[in-house]
Parts: sequence; structure tokens; C-alpha cells
Amino acid sequence: MAKKLVDSIQMEVRTTQPCRKEFDFTVPADVVKSETANTLRDIAAQVALPGFRPGKAPVGLIRSKFENELKDELQRKLVYAAFELAGKDESLDIVSCGVEGKPELKFDEEFKFTIGADVAPEFEVGDYKAIKVEIPVDAVTDEQVEERVKFYRSAYGNYTEVDGPAQAEDMLKVNYKSDFAAPEDASPAVKRQLEAENTFLWLSEPETIPGSIAALTGAKKDGEYTFEAAYPADYRESALAGKTMKYTVKVLGIQRRSELSDEDLAAKARVKSIDEFRDMLRKAMEQENAAKNHNEVIDAVYKKLSDMVEEFELPPNVLQAEVQKELQKIARETVKSEEDAEKFKKEIDAHRAEAEKAAKAALRKTFLLRKIAKLEDVKLDPKEVDAQLREMSRYYGYKEKEFRDMLEKNGGMDDLQLDLMNAKVLNLLAEAAVK
Repeated sequence: MAKKLVDSIQMEVRTTQPCRKEFDFTVPADVVKSETANTLRDIAAQVALPGFRPGKAPVGLIRSKFENELKDELQRKLVYAAFELAGKDESLDIVSCGVEGKPELKFDEEFKFTIGADVAPEFEVGDYKAIKVEIPVDAVTDEQVEERVKFYRSAYGNYTEVDGPAQAEDMLKVNYKSDFAAPEDASPAVKRQLEAENTFLWLSEPETIPGSIAALTGAKKDGEYTFEAAYPADYRESALAGKTMKYTVKVLGIQRRSELSDEDLAAKARVKSIDEFRDMLRKAMEQENAAKNHNEVIDAVYKKLSDMVEEFELPPNVLQAEVQKELQKIARETVKSEEDAEKFKKEIDAHRAEAEKAAKAALRKTFLLRKIAKLEDVKLDPKEVDAQLREMSRYYGYKEKEFRDMLEKNGGMDDLQLDLMNAKVLNLLAEAAVK
């Protein structure tokens, strides 16, 4: 019986630093020669050359004409077999690996190369099954229910025209125009933000135009008002982010929301009576409190778990990648303009320290829960991933396939699966902690 390629490769393992190993592989010359011939036959069977039937061209001609393709495919096969060999040692929990440097493969000669690998840290988690927490669920009071009813009386209320000065929460019909010149390539949204007629401004948060609540509270119908609007640096439209401009607003009308009666509110909520609506609200609020309590239990359980386990080394390459990811996250949240970018560069050391702290905390949590998942044989069902993808695609307004493709391209699928697995383990611990 022919010897498998993976069994023909020699491997030596070196520990270079905590959570880091290097695998030195040697492929004997006779194995390289044999695999070269096998790969050459595979290529010859797939290509056609002028004057020869498919698969009938001389091997020597194929080797000469497709030398680079042959070398690439041969190296791919040998490296893949090395990965397979390294993965056979179940005591090595490899979490990240890759070929070191640029090994040079020569036909019919011994081939040596090294694969560097980050391995999961080794630590004891203690008696995590004995963790207990007691966090009572907050009771829903009659006063809280009435406050929620009051909110819906107003939220579902109808707007009607009013006389007199505008008040907070009113809706104004207006014409407005800014003194800011829109860029030539400005989007329709930016143009509407700078100038509009017969539109509505709400005197409530979030403000449509920064400063409009303070400037227009007390405004009267047919009045014209001028005020300064300072857009925040993180404003959603980059063309306006960080800009300050002057607006002139003509008030065409003022509408105020009136509270609904018991009968109208019940009808709006499609229930028979206001008491039924109160019962419905109470149940919803109890579910909210239960969800809040569950999250508090999870936080308390993880804190106790983390306190039980001593500090441990983290895989260096994985840590470096996580730090970079956290740093990019900080940059996305803080850099909205050229000025922000310059400030970010000047404060890069502080941002990097912040990113490293967040990365270490995240990886510590990941490896703690990963170990418990292995001990408890917790696995992620593909159906759970599909369900989460459906929910997220609906929330963000994408088709499910488009959303899946987007996550797979930007690496978000790994993060999604990790989040689901961590949540699954934490839920398992939380259930045991409150029994």
C-alpha cells in the first residue's frame, strides 16, 4: 500500500515563546521527486497543447511550459500536507498558523520550510460549575406602568395646529436655508439638510438641525429666525461633519401633539380596554426586567469566573491582530475629519495602549469560554448561525445572501460565530449559577 504524503514528511516542534511554536518540516528529495511526477501528470491531464490531443502532450514539454504552475501546485500540496501533520497532534490547540518566510522549492531536492503557530494558552478554570449568583428581578410597579401608559398617550397622540409660541416637542412646518455652499458632488440628503421648503422640524431630540430646539422654542407662526448650527465631528453626513453655519428659518405653522383618551389609546393599541393595555404593558415590562436580569447574571458569572483564573499568556500573533482591530475601531469612532486624523496620529501611543487593554480583555474572555466550551462539548449549530444572519440582515436592511457574502468577505463571519459561541457558553453558566 502506497505511503500517504502526510506520513512521508518529517516534523520537529520548537517552543519559541509562550503560546507560540514553530514546526520545522523536511520533505525528503525522493518524496519531492515522486510528488513532482504526480502533480505533473495531473496538470498534463487538464491542459491541451497545439498538435496534441488533450492529455497526450509529452510530459517534458508540459514541465517546461508550465514550470511555474507546477512549482506552485507542488508547494501547495506539500505545505497542505504539513498543516495536516501538525494538526494530528491533539495536544497542540492551534489557533493561528502560517508559513514563515518564503521557502524556495526546487524540483527533485529536499524541501525544508517552517510553519509558525499560535497555540491556545494553558490554564485551569477551577470549579466553574459551582459559581452561584443571586440577583433578584426588579418588580414592575403600578407607577412604572402608568408612566409607560402616559408615554404612549403622547407618542400615539395626533398633531393639531395651535396658536401661540412653540414649545418643546412641537412640530413646526418651515422653510429653511443655510449660508453654507453645498459641494458640487453633494448628495440629495446633504442638499435637503442645507435647504428645504414646506418641511417639518421637530423640537425634540435628536435634532434635525443642531441648535434648532433652543433657537425655535418660543417661535411664532409667520416669524423668521436666524441661528448658528454647529454640526458634530461625527455627524452622519461627512460633508457637514464639524462644520458651523448660519440658518434662516421661516415658521409656516405650529402643531402640537395631544394626548389620547383611554378609549382612543386602547383602539390605537388594538385592545378592548385601557386595563387590557396596562396588562399588556406590564407583561412586556416584566420581560424587559427578566432580560436585564439575565444580562446582569451573565456579567456577574463571568466576573467570578475571571477572578477564579490566574493571568495567562496570550498567543502573540492573535493578540497583535486583535490590537490592530481594536485600534481601527477607535479610529472609526474618533476620526471624522482631517483635523481628527492629525490629532489621532499625535495621540497614537495612548490609543494603542487603550486598544491593547481592550484586546487583552477580549481575548482573555474568548479563551476562558473556549476552554469551557471544550470541557462541556458545546458546539455551534449551523442553524443557529443562519437564524442570527436572518435576524441581522432584516435589522440592517439587507437580503440574507448579500449580508452573508459581505460578512464572509470582510471577516465578519468569524466574529459572528465567536460571539454566538461565547453567548452560548455564558448562557450555560448563567443557568447553572441561578439554580
